[in-house]
Amino acid sequence: VQLQASGGGLVQPGGSLRLSCAASGSIFRINGMGWYRQAPGKQRELVAHITSGGRRNYADFVKGRFTISRDNAKNTVYLQMNSLKPEDTAVYYCYADLSRWVGVPSSDYWGQGTLVTVSS
Repeated sequence: VQLQASGGGLVQPGGSLRLSCAASGSIFRINGMGWYRQAPGKQRELVAHITSGGRRNYADFVKGRFTISRDNAKNTVYLQMNSLKPEDTAVYYCYADLSRWVGVPSSDYWGQGTLVTVSS
């Protein structure tokens, strides 16, 4: 199983970016998906999470600015980031809680990270 994240880059404060993360390989079922981020010198922190049924949870620092969504048919999770601030600068990691085969418990898989830089 691989998770391939994309969409990071350099953006000015107040701008927008859309991150994508596609899971591929032998997958039976994907439960939750989401995004963490890690800024230089800081611990990794949860940004947003979405369940298989579409229920969303956000960190307080992104509420009202970021929107998480998923396309179950494509095994893909998205993060629409609006009104970006310099403090949003970080490497963003996607993850998926998934089962590879019937009867096998799910576990977390991680993408490689994509860098988001917010700067003028």
